Amino acid sequence: MALNTARRTGRRGPRRFTARDLAVLGALLGIPLLLDIVVVWGPTLASVALSFTSWDGIGEIRWVGTENYANLFTGYPQFWPAARHNLLWLAFLGLVATPFGLLLAVLVDRGVRFSRFYQSTLYMPVVLSLAVVGFIAQLVFSRDQGALNAVLGDTGDPTDWLGDPDLNIWMVLLAAAWRHTGYVMILYLAGLKAVDPSLKEAAAIDGAGETQTFFRVVLPTLRPVNVIVGVITVIEALRAFDIVYAVNKGRNGLELLSVLVTDNIIGEAARIGFGSAIAVVLLTVSLGFVVTYLVQEIRGEKTR
Repeated sequence: MALNTARRTGRRGPRRFTARDLAVLGALLGIPLLLDIVVVWGPTLASVALSFTSWDGIGEIRWVGTENYANLFTGYPQFWPAARHNLLWLAFLGLVATPFGLLLAVLVDRGVRFSRFYQSTLYMPVVLSLAVVGFIAQLVFSRDQGALNAVLGDTGDPTDWLGDPDLNIWMVLLAAAWRHTGYVMILYLAGLKAVDPSLKEAAAIDGAGETQTFFRVVLPTLRPVNVIVGVITVIEALRAFDIVYAVNKGRNGLELLSVLVTDNIIGEAARIGFGSAIAVVLLTVSLGFVVTYLVQEIRGEKTR
């Protein structure tokens, strides 16, 4: 009987991988890893290297050191307005669109009538690309034939919502927030559905109101969702390109770092080295925000 037990125990030991298993695992892990290196990290490292060179894409690559960065920070007037616009995008999406998406998620989670309809309607813009959102913004905010001026009855001297550099950035931000809000709402709604109802009941028994229960009980349990939403918000704000390029090719008050990268790399007077330097700056800023946010969230999780 002891021999049978040993045999049964032996059968339950770790299974050795056959050559076929190793080949399948290698294909399943190796192919995505190879694609990631070729499509993502390869061009990234190439951009970092090219940022220290002068190259037009055809002629000889000439090493210039940090000259591109010096020119970028001191002799390229479009850089600082574009950097400010990217930070404005980040502030608007993070402080306006994201909290509004959380508010909508809380309202829908309460089980109001037609909640499925509201979810579908609010999520619908998420399936649209930012380029399509840009075209929709043109239909709404156009000076002569836009829906907004028609509703306001402003026909004598219509407001140029997209042509005025003091206004167009805010109109584009509203259009981008329209899309971002639905995405944030769905993420938070999924998190709210996973909250243990007993936590809310315990808070109610202790005399906590709805507002206190949300901020002291529900919101802390949404920390994993907060991390995801925070990273997505940073990425969306810093990689924005489609919508401003669809409106006016990212000029006249809508300059962004991503647009400057495209303008310098593509065209007859291509400056690939200089455009790569802008791309490296954008990458550094993005990684700085994302890594700092993740470190803070991980430290907060450890102290809990």
